[in-house]
Amino acid sequence: MEKDKKKQKFIILFWVFLFGSIFGTYYEQILNLFIHYRFHHELVWQLRRGVIYGPISPVYGAGAVLFTLCLADKKRSHLKTFLRGALLGGFFEYLISFLQETFLGTVSWDYHDEFLNINGRTTIPYMIVWGLLALIFVTIVYPAIKKLLSYYPKKFLERLTIILTVLLLCDFIVSWGALVRQMFRLKGMEPVSFVGRFFDEHYGDDVLKKYYTNMKVIEVAK
Repeated sequence: MEKDKKKQKFIILFWVFLFGSIFGTYYEQILNLFIHYRFHHELVWQLRRGVIYGPISPVYGAGAVLFTLCLADKKRSHLKTFLRGALLGGFFEYLISFLQETFLGTVSWDYHDEFLNINGRTTIPYMIVWGLLALIFVTIVYPAIKKLLSYYPKKFLERLTIILTVLLLCDFIVSWGALVRQMFRLKGMEPVSFVGRFFDEHYGDDVLKKYYTNMKVIEVAK
């Protein structure tokens, strides 16, 4: 019984992650479309994703999972949900920015010029947006995802979840492995195995620039 509960919880969290990742990708791309049109008066559809293959932005997916674990299925006022969501979202955005800069030597967002920013990693206005997203997610989106999943046979859902989990893990390994190899390459470090040579040959800087359009390298010291 306990094993079944854990399995069902994993399935729900996986689909929450998948929904959040896909939503985040298109949210970023549509937002960028409007911003670019406003300042440059031309329509540009620019990829904004966290992996090489597929419209997946793991930061948003992980944020949706965090909201689920910390805020969903709990009785509290909308105001408390909003405030906790704002704090969680701001903390998570700050943490991811710090980890990316520390371990990859790159940044995907920099808010130093934004109003009420916190070390350029997040801002108070964006935390308010996180709070609103958390409130909408907990009260509307999460219950809808659970209801939708209940319509499918358990065995089918389990097998589909396993298949997609494996595919996503492969995508993560390739995508983030390529980013790590890029960091070493920018430091002038030659590949020491066939893995490094594979990434250099198939996932060079030009390829990564195509998919990680808003990522900037900040550490190139050799």
